[in-house]
Amino acid sequence: MTIPHFGKKDPQTDYQVRYGVYAVVPDPSREHVILVQAPNGAWFLPGGEIEAGENHLEALERELLEELGFTAQVGQYYGQADEYFYSSHRDTHYHNPAYIYEVESYTEVGQPLEDFNNLAWFPIDQAFLHLKRGSHRWGLQQWQQSLGS
Repeated sequence: MTIPHFGKKDPQTDYQVRYGVYAVVPDPSREHVILVQAPNGAWFLPGGEIEAGENHLEALERELLEELGFTAQVGQYYGQADEYFYSSHRDTHYHNPAYIYEVESYTEVGQPLEDFNNLAWFPIDQAFLHLKRGSHRWGLQQWQQSLGS
């Protein structure tokens, strides 16, 4: 299976690899998904960097608690999508292998530990328009296809 790539890889640029795990988190009706808005205004699927010593699921569980205040039942794994981008906030070029999962169900256990993000539920078609990263749109598309939509 070919790994989809997003962004343009410049052969003259040094990229820092940042492995990330992200989830499509639908509401119970599966008509809306929750997105996280970073302080810079960009919208993303919930998730983030896999820290040293973590596997995908450990990192995703931590990220969902930090960003959403949710514990979750993680479901299907949709695959890896690679993204190349420049972060002006960190003044760094990144190669971001993104591993995308579905959350089958979740429980709100408290306030998000990270209080600097905004959270919002979007209808699926609106979520596609808001997501900044191509790899996240790809993940949302994989989830939508798995529903038979």
